[in-house]
Amino acid sequence: MPTVSPVGAAGVGRRDAYAVPVRLVIARCSVDYDGRLTAHLPLATRLLLVKADGSVLVHSDGGSYKPLNWMAPPCALAEVQPGPDQVADGVVAVWHVRHGKSEDRLTVAIHEVLHDSEHELGLDPGLVKDGVEAHLQRLLATHITTLGPGYSLVRREHMTAIGPVDILARDASGSSVAVEIKRRGDLDGVEQLTRYLELMNRDPHLAPVSGVFAAQEIRPQARTLAEDRGIRCVVLDYDALRGVDDPGARLF
Repeated sequence: MPTVSPVGAAGVGRRDAYAVPVRLVIARCSVDYDGRLTAHLPLATRLLLVKADGSVLVHSDGGSYKPLNWMAPPCALAEVQPGPDQVADGVVAVWHVRHGKSEDRLTVAIHEVLHDSEHELGLDPGLVKDGVEAHLQRLLATHITTLGPGYSLVRREHMTAIGPVDILARDASGSSVAVEIKRRGDLDGVEQLTRYLELMNRDPHLAPVSGVFAAQEIRPQARTLAEDRGIRCVVLDYDALRGVDDPGARLF
C-alpha cells in the first residue's frame, strides 16, 4: 500500500509545491485551517490534491469541482512526523501547508493513506472557448464601458489557481471586478464565477473583488442565485457590441 512520502533526516521533508508534479493522495484525514478564520474538517476519507502551480486542495466525493478547503499559491508543503499524542490518536503523518504571502495555514493529519501517486501533466494549451463566447469576450474587453461608466480593462483571461476568469476590470471607484462571460448563463456559470471570486478575494492585491455575470441570455434561476450572492447580471447585446445594431437609434 502506498505511504506518505518519506520525511527527511531531521523529521521534516519540505517541498515547494511549485517544484513537484501533480500529486494525488486519497487518505483518511482531518484538516484544520487557520487564517482570517478557523475551520475544521473531522476525520473522513478525502482526496488531497497538490498541484504544480503551488495550490493544495482538499476534496470530498461531493460538491462537484469545489474543494472543501484549499490553499492558493504561492505556498509550501512540509510533511512531518506526528507527535506522541497524535500517534496515540492514529495519525501516521502530518502536512503543514504555509501560504507564502500571508499567515494562512492548513494542517492535514493523515490517519491512513489509500493511494499516493504523482503525475506530470505537461504544458496545458488552455481552455478553448466556444466561438461566440470567445468573440463576446473580445468585444466586451474592447467596449468595457458596456458594464458601466468609468470601467477600465485590466486584462483578459486573468489566471487563477483553478483557471482563467474571462475579464479582470476595474470599476469607476478603482475596485477589482471579475467578469465571467457565457452565451447562455445558467447555474453552472454562476458557480464557476463564485469559485473564482472566493479565490481572488484571498489576494490582498485584488481584494475586494466583485463579480459580473455577463451573457446573451441569463436563465431566471441563474439570475436569482447570482443576485443572492451579490453578483451583478448583465445581458449582452451581441449585435450592439459588434456595432451592427445601435440601440440608441431604435424607434422601438
